[in-house]
Amino acid sequence: MRARRTMVGAAALAVALLAPGCDDSGSAANLDASAAAARVAQFKCPTQAVNAGEARSGPAASKLQVITTVAPITSIVANVAGDRAEVHGVIPEGEDSHTYEPKPSVARLVSHADVIFVNGLKLEDPTKEIATENAPKSAQVVEMGTLTVTPDEYIYDFSFPKDGGKPNPHLWTDPPMASCYASIAASTMANADPVNASYYQANAIAYIAKVNQLDSLMTAATATIAPDNRKLLTYHDAYAYFAAHYGYDVIGAIQVSSFEDPTPKEVASLITQIKTEKVPAIFGSEVFPSPVLAEIGKETGTKYVDKLRDDDLPGGPGDADHSYLGLMKFDFVTMVSNLGGDASKLQAFDDADVANDSADYPQ
Repeated sequence: MRARRTMVGAAALAVALLAPGCDDSGSAANLDASAAAARVAQFKCPTQAVNAGEARSGPAASKLQVITTVAPITSIVANVAGDRAEVHGVIPEGEDSHTYEPKPSVARLVSHADVIFVNGLKLEDPTKEIATENAPKSAQVVEMGTLTVTPDEYIYDFSFPKDGGKPNPHLWTDPPMASCYASIAASTMANADPVNASYYQANAIAYIAKVNQLDSLMTAATATIAPDNRKLLTYHDAYAYFAAHYGYDVIGAIQVSSFEDPTPKEVASLITQIKTEKVPAIFGSEVFPSPVLAEIGKETGTKYVDKLRDDDLPGGPGDADHSYLGLMKFDFVTMVSNLGGDASKLQAFDDADVANDSADYPQ
């Protein structure tokens, strides 16, 4: 288990009001959000994603040099790359990817890259800027999230309001979108390294099949949760696309930030909502403990589960479950079992990678 980090800065509270469609952002904004969520629920990987990347004659080095940002993306790309490319993650696990400032060593690493995969959607702008400024002219910077969803599928929510200009970027918590990331990786690397194109594509097909299996198991497991219990109050707004896909209601998020402490009125409002809606569990982070969430759990008598993680993989590099598949299996089992559902088939899911993952995961 990775060492738990203490909270940096104050806790910011984002609260959904009890009356649906009537929060402070206005009914029009809520209608936009509902429409986007409905489109996400019907998501299909777009043509621009499955045909991503530009044709190249091949890597300058003996192996394709690939740079990635957050650990889930690194894991997805590594499964597609197998032993034909070198994959180097640059954002340490457990860091806040929204604000992480890359070290000079990242610029040096990027200067030898053939392909750089970032999430985009303004998740890791400082890292993307370093990549853009230091990559060779022949390199490609590929924004996986931007290729995966169109603007009318962007979800804006408590932590990512529309007037802030940044949509929720956490697409990988939704398995169909993660499968799309694998398609982007395969197409991009196949175009950049045509000699190994069929290898990348075969790995992607096998990997997507496993992600689809996990998705089917999660859909079935969700059906075992009483509809009124499919509610999420989490430490961070990382599950918006997940919620739209599986039909959960995200009622709020508390996260590490530099904002002032939540007001007593905000906390009281959320406590009232949890009691009224009889939320069975609230979810904190394994990496960033939240005293505010813990206190809300105590005040409401609701189970407080401080185990979820959104971009910090279970275990450590080299461990069997240190992977995107291991991450989502862990989160799904944690959610379903604590919301009153049957997680037994999810627990039995084989989360082994389809290719040897030799990527670098900075810690």
